[in-house]
Amino acid sequence: MCLAVPGQILTLQGEDDITRMARVSFDGVVKEISLAYVPEARTGDYVLVHAGFAIQTIDEGEAARTL
Repeated sequence: MCLAVPGQILTLQGEDDITRMARVSFDGVVKEISLAYVPEARTGDYVLVHAGFAIQTIDEGEAARTL
């Protein structure tokens, strides 16, 4: 079983799909997260994060329900 937490991408860093990072807000707590698994993610998107990696993009409604 894996625990993933939803967060919103605030800023992006890097151009390469493998090394791209983002500052992600988890209800006010901001962390640096790898976007290697979700190269399609953009600023403002919501992502599920596990162990420092965004593993899936989700819509705002799903993020709100989870939080």
